[in-house]
Amino acid sequence: MSKTCFVYIVASKRNGTLYVGMTNDLFRRMWEHREGLVDGFTKENGVKHLVQFEMHEDVNAAIHREKRLKKWKRQWKIDLIQKSNVEWDDLYEKMTAPMPLPEWLVQANAAERR
Repeated sequence: MSKTCFVYIVASKRNGTLYVGMTNDLFRRMWEHREGLVDGFTKENGVKHLVQFEMHEDVNAAIHREKRLKKWKRQWKIDLIQKSNVEWDDLYEKMTAPMPLPEWLVQANAAERR
């Protein structure tokens, strides 16, 4: 079965509580975590900062990876996060942040105002 899925780790804060999950819509799922729309572990523990994710083209592979990560020792998960996100930045915020205007457009707008 081929459908893009994401295995992700969310955290309450740097080195805080961690949660491993899987979804076929990363933006929707992160919004749900952030807004506390789903009762359970993440809502109860304030776990809503996306700190690591992987994309999988096969649902079964994603399910397998999620199950394996959930069994990992905490330090192994922290090491995985640290490899690609040393500062524990919220990747959802980075992915949804407004893009700056291209420099040519900034200059054209400035010239128009003169």
